Amino acid sequence: MKNLILRSAAIIGLLITANPSMACNDNVVLVHGNAASPASWEPTYNELIARGYADSQIFVPSWGVSSNPSLNNHSGSEESPVRAALQDAIEASCSGKIDVIGHSMGVTLAAQQIIKLSEQENVDAFVGIAGANRGLLSCGVYPFNVWTPTCGAYGLSVSSPFLSWLDGKQIADRVFSIKSWIDQVVCATGTCLIYGIHSSRIATEDQTYTLNYGHFGLQTYTYDLQVDLIQ
Repeated sequence: MKNLILRSAAIIGLLITANPSMACNDNVVLVHGNAASPASWEPTYNELIARGYADSQIFVPSWGVSSNPSLNNHSGSEESPVRAALQDAIEASCSGKIDVIGHSMGVTLAAQQIIKLSEQENVDAFVGIAGANRGLLSCGVYPFNVWTPTCGAYGLSVSSPFLSWLDGKQIADRVFSIKSWIDQVVCATGTCLIYGIHSSRIATEDQTYTLNYGHFGLQTYTYDLQVDLIQ
């Protein structure tokens, strides 16, 4: 009987090795940026599918008012779709863990919802691409020159109450940032630095990667690195 159990376990292991799609991958949540849409994740989605993830393992919430992105921030209707996607991904995860990849304002929005849900221990990897984790100088320094909700108290003005609350909080077991020095949004004022640190860096990150792409190219062209980091 013992030998039969061992042989069965060996056969299952060989089947999983031969067919990676049978392996238990963490579910993945992809959170787009302000004024973008789930379609912006097409290269990343295709890479996940190519590496054996099922469509049902990939969650891509749609959030925000795309017609007037200056109205979007981290408070209210923007939160609900991302929160629901995280909850659904965790509940359906075969491993009990999920991985999260965010772009631009999706980085800070995803991080906020993970913390609000107290699900940090259930997030294995978090990848923040071109985020404004330390704020946007184009939004001003709170509370001065803050004209829109995107740049307000719950937005991306430097030292906003929201970003001050988010700073330094753990969001996952492993945290990575992907940044650029030619980012047209994060570095719009001519500098990417906020108090001497690149704004796309995450306070609790394990590693950061710098590539020579613009704000949107960082999302589009790093799909292979993104998936490498969550595996």
